[in-house]
Amino acid sequence: MKFTYREVRDLAVSVTVLALVFSGFDISLLIPTLFIMTAVFLSHEILGHKMVAQHYECEAEYRMWPLGLLLGMVTALLGGFIFAAPGAVYISPVIRKNFTFNVSRLTQREYAFISAAGPIVNIIVAFGMIAINQFYPWDIFMLTAKLSFFLALFNLIPFPPLDGEKIIRWNWKFWLVILISAIAGYVLIYL
Repeated sequence: MKFTYREVRDLAVSVTVLALVFSGFDISLLIPTLFIMTAVFLSHEILGHKMVAQHYECEAEYRMWPLGLLLGMVTALLGGFIFAAPGAVYISPVIRKNFTFNVSRLTQREYAFISAAGPIVNIIVAFGMIAINQFYPWDIFMLTAKLSFFLALFNLIPFPPLDGEKIIRWNWKFWLVILISAIAGYVLIYL
């Protein structure tokens, strides 16, 4: 997996701003929130979308959306529901091999799999945190699970530009299975 300088910078800025937002701008909570955002956000974007896009031999690069980060800071300062749209992995179906460029069109199924990868990784991370917490109870594991399930659920909303819209357009049953998994895990936390 390769990263550009711009991508690393955009990921670092996005994770830091999200950590500030979700810590409520409380510096004493910044370090644990950085851990959580790294686990939740980077797994979604990198282990999810980017890795699967590159599996399909696409160019894939995360780019932050400064206005979306600002929106997250403003909604956090106003209190209530935090709405942050930090950025996305941009995908180009250009395949580079041996100094030549080939354009390959993704099928609707492949595009849906790339979109589903982020929420699926979040669900796996969340269940992993719940399992670890059974043996090594620590609030940070459960908070990571909650935020990971939340990110999966939010991204499964079937409206553009969210992942759910791309998944449901291909196969609503596939989307429903992922959604039910995320809801079941979120409910499990509160039982």
